[in-house]
Amino acid sequence: MEGGVSPPELQEEPELILENGEPYRNPTEVKMSQIVLPCHANHCGELSAGQLLKWMDSTACLSAERHAGCSCITASVDDIHFEHTIGVGQVVNIKAKVNRAFTSSMEVGIVVSCEDLYSNRQWKVCHAFATFVARRTEAGKVQLKQIIPRTQEEQMEYSIAAERRRMRLIHAEIINDLLSSSSANTVSECMQFEDSFPAERTRVESVELVLPPHTNHQVSTFGGQIMAWMENVATISASRLCNAHPTLRSIDMFHFRGPSHIGDRLVLKAIVNNTFKKSMEVGVCAEAYQGGEPLRHINSAFMTFEVLDQDKKPRTLPRLRPEPVDGKRRFQEAIARKKVRLDRKYIISCKQSEVPLSVPWDPSNQMYLSYNNVSALKMLAARNHWVLTSEKNKVSLYTLEENHVLCFKVETHVSVAAEQVFQLLSDLRRRHEWDPHYKGCEVINHADEDDTIYRVVTPSISKGGKVQDFILLASRRRPCDSGDPYWIALRSVTLPGYLPTDDYNRGEVLCAGFSIKEEDFSLTKLCYYNQATPGVLPYISTDIAGLSSSFYSAFASCSAFLEENKDSLAPVPSAAPREPHWETDL
Repeated sequence: MEGGVSPPELQEEPELILENGEPYRNPTEVKMSQIVLPCHANHCGELSAGQLLKWMDSTACLSAERHAGCSCITASVDDIHFEHTIGVGQVVNIKAKVNRAFTSSMEVGIVVSCEDLYSNRQWKVCHAFATFVARRTEAGKVQLKQIIPRTQEEQMEYSIAAERRRMRLIHAEIINDLLSSSSANTVSECMQFEDSFPAERTRVESVELVLPPHTNHQVSTFGGQIMAWMENVATISASRLCNAHPTLRSIDMFHFRGPSHIGDRLVLKAIVNNTFKKSMEVGVCAEAYQGGEPLRHINSAFMTFEVLDQDKKPRTLPRLRPEPVDGKRRFQEAIARKKVRLDRKYIISCKQSEVPLSVPWDPSNQMYLSYNNVSALKMLAARNHWVLTSEKNKVSLYTLEENHVLCFKVETHVSVAAEQVFQLLSDLRRRHEWDPHYKGCEVINHADEDDTIYRVVTPSISKGGKVQDFILLASRRRPCDSGDPYWIALRSVTLPGYLPTDDYNRGEVLCAGFSIKEEDFSLTKLCYYNQATPGVLPYISTDIAGLSSSFYSAFASCSAFLEENKDSLAPVPSAAPREPHWETDL
């Protein structure tokens, strides 16, 4: 699963120097460098993706264990997209560090780059997020110590890790919901093509005996080894369809359902589920047994392959003819996963410079839009170099200019409990009570407890001009851990029934919202962020230039509104975050 954020790049942050004069290094960071030898490569002279997965898993495990101080197990790995292949003689550099620890699980970020020793060039190959669970000790369940982020990058990853964790827990639910709303027409249409390739001919089954070299220091089968075996059978399956050597491009999020041990037989099965013009999805599963016991489900994964021609361009693939019943189900599920991947890619790739800034909303991409909405706000809040522009009546206005984009932050404190502030500001229908820029607001769609779509009407930018309207997705988040803030994130979306009209000038919001942090029982730090877009900039430019005080009066009104209503709503008790159990949730 990719977050709604740009992936980590090879360029690193400016070095942080500690008080003792030593350069700061994340205490959980582990680096591994491997030169690619012929024994690591396939017959094309490229590093086997399975071997790379083994190296990534071992590096991440060492990072997790460095933080936990005890043995750790790979519970899941988020989506991985391989941007480049790696040749024999080149060097693979892998860096892993713990982004955030929860109760007994932790997220480890992994960045893989390739280095050419002869040209001194480096380039990024992929990045990934893996979840590891600390093994229980004799004393009981492990309670991990918290990560303390020190740099802007660490703060950003720490904050967004809570969003990625949330997505992992509902990933299967998203796919199931999408499948329940999809039709089987595409399967019927495909069955009519005479030149389609029978899926049954791509079926592969292989058995591996787990020996001591395949296990880790905990005498469980090494997670990276299982991933490597799965990649091997998936590659064979893809090769049978195209009669050529395929290139692995991506792996969907997958979960380890349980461990396996020395003496287990691992049964690995793979089949091509569907082809999409120039790519194919291969489903692969791993099951274990020992003696006469029934098969145990260890893992499932979905891998996307391409076949490249001599010019390194993807070839057109034959249509697939699925087998009856299960084959049709897999065929349709592959379409659903393809849609999720495309929705996610589109949502994540939308940039500030692109018009329109809004992205389409529908139930199938709701969770990814919500994730991207909150993640973008957390990224904005985590940025350094905010400049205090002015201060008045205990309201501070900060600005930040990066890459020709203006962002601003308004900060104040209110003597109201954070939960109550969160409840009052979450309902945009009440914002007109304190914000003169909100003239009207209606609920269009109450998607779920955390996501609501509103239509907001604001005054005209210019005298005599049209009033503006916005279609906004409001995504709410309660704290993941004590000390975390509440979040209310806003961004524009498009809906078929609410297209721009001649009566209104349609405005757009790329990233805006509130951070609400409890400082003590009755004092709350309230921050409002906005990544200024052309439709919003005219409202704030005079404030930032010091020619107006409308923002200060608006937030003074906000403070008064919160004070007046601090007892009007009964605080909704927050459910304690459920710590995922690696055998069932991850």
